[in-house]
Amino acid sequence: MAGDRSPGVFLCRRRFGLLLLAAAGLCGGVSGVKNPSCHEVRTAFQIRQIGPLKLVPDVPTADSNLQICQHKVQTCCTRKMEESYQAAVRRERMENIQTLNFELKYMIVGHITAFQAAFESLLRFAENHTTSLFETVYRSMSKEAAEPVKELFTDISLYLLGAQTTVESVLFRFFDSLFPLVYSRLINPGMASLSEEYTECLRLTRQDINPFGLCSKEAVTKLEKSLWASRTFNQALGIGIEVLNATEHATLTKECSRALVKMQYCPHCQGLTLIRPCEGYCLNVMRGCFASISELDSQWREYIYTLEYLTNEMAGSHDLEAALLGIRNSINDAILHAQLNGPHLSATVDKVCGQPEEKEVRPLPDNIVQAKEVTETQALTMTHSNTLSSKRR
Repeated sequence: MAGDRSPGVFLCRRRFGLLLLAAAGLCGGVSGVKNPSCHEVRTAFQIRQIGPLKLVPDVPTADSNLQICQHKVQTCCTRKMEESYQAAVRRERMENIQTLNFELKYMIVGHITAFQAAFESLLRFAENHTTSLFETVYRSMSKEAAEPVKELFTDISLYLLGAQTTVESVLFRFFDSLFPLVYSRLINPGMASLSEEYTECLRLTRQDINPFGLCSKEAVTKLEKSLWASRTFNQALGIGIEVLNATEHATLTKECSRALVKMQYCPHCQGLTLIRPCEGYCLNVMRGCFASISELDSQWREYIYTLEYLTNEMAGSHDLEAALLGIRNSINDAILHAQLNGPHLSATVDKVCGQPEEKEVRPLPDNIVQAKEVTETQALTMTHSNTLSSKRR
């Protein structure tokens, strides 16, 4: 998934100087013969859809109103044609940039789609994997735990997509909801159903009472780096699309438009419709026109380096797959810690929240976790992790 090192990712390594690529269609060899009539000019004017044919004279004339393509001899250009040429070069340059950007955008969007589909699939499996802990080990609280587990993985998904939250707040919210269930179903299995007020008291005081010890904070630490790397990678891909979109809406200055017309279309005024500017002249004009965009080159290179770094991190120590599948064991460790400190927790809760009404409830005898189940859980996690990793590669 995140470790995908497909060739498409590294097509981004191309130089960000889109202005030079946009000029590629202009630069080439010289060809063409001067024609005393304006027939070839009219033909080129029509083929390139520059403007109405009526703007082009039939034969060269003397036009003193020209401001860009000024010649001492007769010309096939008029002032109106110059205006059409300026509109044409602006349109052509933007079309060139959009064409060149399309490949990059298509590739980046493809990676965004594949990445999000992969982590959503992994989240669903990790959620089912975690739910099975309650269905097989803590059956007395499985139905009530289903909603907190669902909310936990929904919050993780939103975090990965860029929601304004933190991994700590996501996990602490889950453990706040888990504590009343653990307290009433496992630590005090004969306790009456808790009132909303008493349940809320347990939720609000969970962090102060600290029933799960260091387990809750360790769970945050395990998830934080992996989720951060995946979240940042997803956001970085989106930023790449925004940058490319911004270049597509770059405006050409009046000076740039005039320089492009002079380079590309002024030869037409003398009937030289097939002539092309030399490469050096072409590149100098394009550098001047797209100076602001070319300044992004160093930042674009840094952006590509960041994507490579995040990809390596997600494939290594910050493996999202291992982190999500490890949530089940983190929760199990937290519950075991609370059970081992049950008497102390009960005394503390009595002082803080008082005692709930007594109403005998017969729970299922599942408040003690069997060592065999924990071993099987770890084996299942490792087996599935290897399977998904092989598919990802």
